[in-house]
Amino acid sequence: MSATKTARLIRFAMIAAAATSLTACGAASRIADIGKAPELSTIQDPQAKPGYQPVSLPMPTPLPTERNPNSLWRNGSKAFFKDQRANKVGDILTINISIDDSAKVANSSKRSRANSEDAGMPSLFGLEGATLSRVLPAGASAANLVDLTSNSSNDGKGSVDRNEQIDLKVAALVTQSLPNGNLVIQGRQEVRVNFEVRDLQIHGVIRPEDITAQNTISYEKIAEARISYGGRGQISDVQQPRYGQQLYDIIMPF
Repeated sequence: MSATKTARLIRFAMIAAAATSLTACGAASRIADIGKAPELSTIQDPQAKPGYQPVSLPMPTPLPTERNPNSLWRNGSKAFFKDQRANKVGDILTINISIDDSAKVANSSKRSRANSEDAGMPSLFGLEGATLSRVLPAGASAANLVDLTSNSSNDGKGSVDRNEQIDLKVAALVTQSLPNGNLVIQGRQEVRVNFEVRDLQIHGVIRPEDITAQNTISYEKIAEARISYGGRGQISDVQQPRYGQQLYDIIMPF
């Protein structure tokens, strides 16, 4: 094969590799979005999304319903008038998220040990000299057969200093009603400021009894809570290492 054809093949392979890397890392779509504001996601039915799985949790045995025909009060009712709080699929409620967590842990450990062993055989019925000459090299001393020493030390320190603070509200949608009356909720909020989108997502399971009269609930009363607060756009992009550096960090063993 001529040198010209070899150079062309090498050039073609390099271009193909570069195109493959751009496609794999999504760089092509990012390049197409240069100068454009990030698009907001469309509102979709969570149950219509591919891969949606209804929540399945252990449920207690439902109690029999008691009827009081001569009473205006119904068992399970929260008021004489219609309850405006969310209680069925499609209802909306407000979630108050107020996270102010901090954790500080410091550990220190230090360990050291020194060992010394010295063994000899100065006399053994007068046979020590003849025995050593047959087994050990010339010049071996019966008085100093074994002399061992060892030293080990370990000094370890670790610390954790974490502080998180989030204070916001988000409306969530009831997506499922469980057999015991608990509600599965899902909420998402997107806010775009210039070229940056802030994305808040929350999922979990709540009890209708924990919903206040104002149709709100605090985040710490949400079971299996999944709270995600982040963003995407130009500011988030510059805060991340380039994809080449991320790939380098993954494949390099040192």
